[in-house]
Amino acid sequence: MDQYIKIVSTFIETHQEWAGLTLGLLAMGESLLIIGLAIPATALMLLVGGLVGNGTLEPLPIIAWGIAGAALGDAISYFIGRLLGPKIVRSWPLNKQRRTVARARYFFHKYGVLSIFAGRFLGPLRAVVPSVAGVMKMPHWRFQIANVLSAALWIPLMLMPGYLTGRSVDALGSNNTNFSVLFSGVLSVVLAVWIARAMMRKRQISSADQPRNKSKTDR
Repeated sequence: MDQYIKIVSTFIETHQEWAGLTLGLLAMGESLLIIGLAIPATALMLLVGGLVGNGTLEPLPIIAWGIAGAALGDAISYFIGRLLGPKIVRSWPLNKQRRTVARARYFFHKYGVLSIFAGRFLGPLRAVVPSVAGVMKMPHWRFQIANVLSAALWIPLMLMPGYLTGRSVDALGSNNTNFSVLFSGVLSVVLAVWIARAMMRKRQISSADQPRNKSKTDR
């Protein structure tokens, strides 16, 4: 995963004209059913936010592409759930993510349209809640309104930590090369902490979704 992040971050830094589209594709991927569980787009958003903060990237195209990608990813996931219906949660690979699906259903039943907003900020649920909304036949227009509004909130908030770091370092003195080293170091620490926490959460979810005692079920 570290190598993947390094490759994408290097591409963004060296091909700034493609930064917006790249972020949009990453945001879409993280919002897609199943695929989103394996794409660390949030970590890369910290890096992109830092590049926006230090003036390397323009903010408006980055934010616009990110919102479009996130909204499109959720929309695709919603239509998958709506077209395939309840059988999708009983089929592979969602049948291996029973706890995640159960949590997504719980959020949807308890909070309705607000679950679309909550799902954006709850890690693995981000890639499952839209499909559950589709399975439960949530009205299309209600879902899309919540989808776009939550994406418009999620992207700026995800970029904000990196942006503030970039602004703070840039304010200290953009002509001193030591600050660029400091900037890279701070972002590296933030990314490392985020990746470690994300991996721990995914491992906990995966282990919880596995049968707790096969010997008992075999009996």
